[in-house]
Amino acid sequence: MAQGEEWEQPDVFPIHRNTREARSSDPAQVLVIGPSWVGDMVMAQVLFQVMRRRWPRVQIDLLAPPASAPIGERMAEIRNVHTLPIPHNSLQLRVRKEWAARLRSIDYDWSICLPGSFKSALIPFWAQIPVRTGFRGEFRKWLLNDIHRLDRKLQPRTVDRYVALGIPSGLPQPTLLPAPRLRVDQQNRGLASTRLELAPESRSIVALAPGAEYGPAKRWPVRHWIALARTLTDWNCDVWLLGGPKDASVTGEIAAAIPESRDLGGKTSLLDAVDLLSLARVAVSNDSGLMHLAGAVGCRVIALYGSSPLAMTPPLSPQARALRLELPCSPCGKRDCPLKHHHCMENMEPGTVLAAVKEFLA
Repeated sequence: MAQGEEWEQPDVFPIHRNTREARSSDPAQVLVIGPSWVGDMVMAQVLFQVMRRRWPRVQIDLLAPPASAPIGERMAEIRNVHTLPIPHNSLQLRVRKEWAARLRSIDYDWSICLPGSFKSALIPFWAQIPVRTGFRGEFRKWLLNDIHRLDRKLQPRTVDRYVALGIPSGLPQPTLLPAPRLRVDQQNRGLASTRLELAPESRSIVALAPGAEYGPAKRWPVRHWIALARTLTDWNCDVWLLGGPKDASVTGEIAAAIPESRDLGGKTSLLDAVDLLSLARVAVSNDSGLMHLAGAVGCRVIALYGSSPLAMTPPLSPQARALRLELPCSPCGKRDCPLKHHHCMENMEPGTVLAAVKEFLA
């Protein structure tokens, strides 16, 4: 398939009900159960683009937890965003049943469950959505009736797995996928810049995202971030330190060492961060949600990988570069380094990252 060429789009939508009888009709209203992680939600936007290309008139609604649901508001393909007020690891069956009853009246004809958990498949089942799609696992065969088998060789990346759930069984998966893209609210960007006393007109903004909610194994050491920020300020770059409330301690430590930097850790909403990242020329980030957000708003991205598998969750932006050390113990996929030395990130020198930043700035 040549660059930019569209894949073949069928005229029918063949999937199966509980009776295992095929139906052939275009989906009208789809409910997608979204992931909890911000980065995964950004990757899910590729699925929505693929669905809209195949069925231009399909109406897609998103149901997701508070941590990731706001991202849906910046996706052009999403009609409605439903925020499920349940913490990430909580079951709360009563609340889920109430939401199922509320969503039943919308008359969805298809649901796609992106998470692989049992609880994430409950609402589509209780809402009596006719076709309920998801991957096999966690005793969900009684809740889903369009079950896909995960092929890790054919679908190595998370984005490939999401797209596979939006393609009816028996049809080939596209070989070329679009990059994630999020809308930027320029009015909110201006308000956030004013509130935080930033200089959005600067042409040398470098955003640093030193956090990673998954765990310490994903995080580049603070001393390396300080060395990076010190050199960037020497280059007359405006250094913005971004992160959520849980990252405020590390952004504060960097800002204390480099007073010229702007500490925004814990001071922005998730959507504020989306808009502000669109102003940066370059973003340097651990493998985190902010890394995926930066790429989706057109920022050049340098992504630092240690414990996380690059083959599974790579940066999807064409303006992104991933850095990692090829060590025998990496990637381990753990939250904490099981060998207690964290060499995959400790040994990634600031000079290597600075060289990549310099290339992007040039």
